[in-house]
Amino acid sequence: MTTTAATEQTSPSTITVRAPFDGGTITEVAATDSAGVNAAIARGRSMLRAVHAGEFPAWKRSEVLDLAARTLRERIEEFARTIALESAKPIRTARVEAQRAVSTLTFSAVEARTLAGHMVPMEGSEAGAGKLAFTLRSPIGVIGAISPFNFPLNLVAHKVGPAIAAGAPVVLKPASSTPLSALALAALLNECGLPDGFLTVTVGAGSTVGDALVNHDDIAMITFTGSPDVGWGIRARAPRKKVGLELGNNAPVIIEPDGDWQRAARLIKTAGFSHAGQSCISTQRIFVHESIAAQFTELLEAEVQSLVVGDPLDEQTEVSALISLSERDRVCEWVNEAVLAGATLVTGGQIDGSLLRPTILSNVADDMKVSYLEVFGPVVGISTYRDFDTAIERANDTRYGLQASVFTSRLDRAMQAVHGLDFGGVLVNEVPTYRADQMPYGGLRDSGNTHEGPAYAVREMTHERLAVIQL
Repeated sequence: MTTTAATEQTSPSTITVRAPFDGGTITEVAATDSAGVNAAIARGRSMLRAVHAGEFPAWKRSEVLDLAARTLRERIEEFARTIALESAKPIRTARVEAQRAVSTLTFSAVEARTLAGHMVPMEGSEAGAGKLAFTLRSPIGVIGAISPFNFPLNLVAHKVGPAIAAGAPVVLKPASSTPLSALALAALLNECGLPDGFLTVTVGAGSTVGDALVNHDDIAMITFTGSPDVGWGIRARAPRKKVGLELGNNAPVIIEPDGDWQRAARLIKTAGFSHAGQSCISTQRIFVHESIAAQFTELLEAEVQSLVVGDPLDEQTEVSALISLSERDRVCEWVNEAVLAGATLVTGGQIDGSLLRPTILSNVADDMKVSYLEVFGPVVGISTYRDFDTAIERANDTRYGLQASVFTSRLDRAMQAVHGLDFGGVLVNEVPTYRADQMPYGGLRDSGNTHEGPAYAVREMTHERLAVIQL
């Protein structure tokens, strides 16, 4: 099979990609229209038939993924610069994202090699005597993947890598504000032997490209990462498709007086403000026992005030701009609303050019937007509690349910949190922002309905086919 460019560019219109930090134009990208989406899906269908015919077997898919991981490792700096330019992610953090994408592709290669069904114990009943039965994992079909701006490389890898492992062709719609990392990864995969038509990147608005993917009969599965309102809207519109959603969160952390609250403060310096808080597991709600609240707040204030804020391409920068000025203004408005409602501005809250200074609020009430909604900005809110049961109840009082954490030295408290915090993931003596790319990652309620991580996503992207043989 031949390999060619992995982008669909049939429309004469273009999308301007701008740097969030200074608003400068990075490049123009050809936009895809609905005809281009249809053509990409048709190519995906052709590739699906080729997979079923054995023309792109699992061992070959694993070789492509392994080579892509090695090649990406050699080009970390190139990809990190692209991430930093288009998303304003500080260059040091962008390197971490690129390195994580290497892991995601590597774990996907492992799944391509090991994905299998299971034997069915037919002789366990009289009806099954004399029969052999087993299951196979078969690709679900052509996948429509919609990825967000905040991890423009690794969250693309989390959709594309497992899909390649599964043998399921992909039509990918990256965020229009950050398409360059996705385009670069697609080109790299083609270079490493991914057949033409297996992955097509379609850049365009949700109303054009997104709707075309959701509505097309030949798309078997939509995998979406983004806002809950959009995600659940897709689910409602596509009842006959499989729809995997990874959505928002307002990640809580509970800090007990016997826990290492000094370490918690040092970790939250990064966990609450890395990439300007634009992560669905960015630490947001901090519940601190009243006996240590003053000391914890003082230490966290010092840690956050030491953050270097500025140009994402500067090696010293730790926090840069939000994805757009409108998002900067929205977050600032929520902070001001909280202060007017009685919260205390500990530090930050000021607009500095395209930037919003890293912000700590204390005396935050549970009914403030900065608490009950997902801020998705460089803001954390501190609340105090007296009773551990109450802290768990308040942490659970949310529409979201992705990850939560607790800091404590008591095993009984840790296990109470593990059992009592109603979230997809509960971390002990670690911030809720922690993620390793091989672990199961998914939430409850408005946080989604699926699990990411290659070993889990690849099963979402396949179905079990039963084979029964009369002996």
